[in-house]
Amino acid sequence: MSEVRELRDVYGRRYRVGESDRELLGRPRAWVTWLAAAAMLAAGVQQYGFGALVPALSRTPGWTFGGVVLSLAVWALCQAGTAFPAAWLRERRLLPAPAAMAAGAVLCAAGLVTLGHASSLLTVFLGYSVLGGLGTGLVYATCVGAVLAWFPDRTAATTGIVSGAFAYGSVPFVVLAAGLPAARPVLLDVTAAVVLVVLAACAALLRYPPRHWWPATPEPRTWALDKAHNRRPALRHYRPAELLRCRTTLALYLVVVLTAAVLLFDLAYLATFAAGRSGPGLAAAALALLAAATGSGRVLVGRLADRLGRPRILRSALLAGGVAQFVLFFSGEHRQAVGLLLGGTLAGLGNGCCYTLLVGLVREYFGEESAAQNFGVLYSAKAAGAAVGIGLAALVVTSHGFLGAFAAAGVLSLAAAVLSGRLTQPGRPESLLPAA
Repeated sequence: MSEVRELRDVYGRRYRVGESDRELLGRPRAWVTWLAAAAMLAAGVQQYGFGALVPALSRTPGWTFGGVVLSLAVWALCQAGTAFPAAWLRERRLLPAPAAMAAGAVLCAAGLVTLGHASSLLTVFLGYSVLGGLGTGLVYATCVGAVLAWFPDRTAATTGIVSGAFAYGSVPFVVLAAGLPAARPVLLDVTAAVVLVVLAACAALLRYPPRHWWPATPEPRTWALDKAHNRRPALRHYRPAELLRCRTTLALYLVVVLTAAVLLFDLAYLATFAAGRSGPGLAAAALALLAAATGSGRVLVGRLADRLGRPRILRSALLAGGVAQFVLFFSGEHRQAVGLLLGGTLAGLGNGCCYTLLVGLVREYFGEESAAQNFGVLYSAKAAGAAVGIGLAALVVTSHGFLGAFAAAGVLSLAAAVLSGRLTQPGRPESLLPAA
């Protein structure tokens, strides 16, 4: 093993050099990407697969459509709210990655089994929403933190792969849930078993490197000066308490709230809306395309972000997500199959891709020192988005029908696009920022 040293670059960032990934892991760090992607693929079924279950769950005697979709809102609250505490505990070595993943494995499996066998909505809220949401949050926070730690030189690309898996892993489940509605308990039991095994295996193998670890190549101080990878490095490093006092944080938080509201609205309501007009098959296809486009789009966005600038990509994605809402409603009302599928794809490429950009924006705006915790703070905005996109949307659907709900979702996404254009890097005058 080479001598372990700590270096600093011109931006004050620290790098721990001298230890290779093979020395620390016993294998190349690429393993971490695939372990994290496999875990996210398994955990994401609870979010992206839930929409396919909504029509069948709503027909359960004594259950209501509003109650069923509200369980997704509570799930999102628990899932998003776990990100910061999990990162905070991990930084203090109180919740190691294997323990977080193992707990997530059990809780995620419990959430899926609950959906298959619950006899009351209260059981769904306790088992799926709370336990399943907490489990998915633990897995999500641990996996995102792992790629941030192991790939400080390639964060955008690896985050795109891992967060993309959270979406497209549910595509087979959506297809099976739509095609085999009577087999829902068996399908969910089998899915829970697969999720438990996959996450437990990842828990046994996933590890974090030492704080500020840097790979053997590229040389960190040379890399820091390469504008292809550091277009707008943060001017200073913000701790979570400082983050909350920063004006940029509020604007970015609101963007995440609006983005999450629209995405969760589509996941909760699209299948029911489309099934009532074009049949369950087309509804499942639209939902599956939304998940597939979200996953593949996140990979693409991760690769484009460093080249074209995250703010520019974010605005384009949010504009696409806003347009998608009007396409979905028009196509559903007029039973236009091609339009409905196109709208689902556009929705996935739009609002579904923004979480990948959030990871990069947090590092670009607020620095590296507390990137995982700062991401957790801003990711918690998804909980507020769930209240808007699912809770308030239920009131709009009841009073104004789906036209009002899809129109409101489209306006929210377009408003987020406008707001994202006003994001500025903390400490740098807006007039000095390069065009992005």
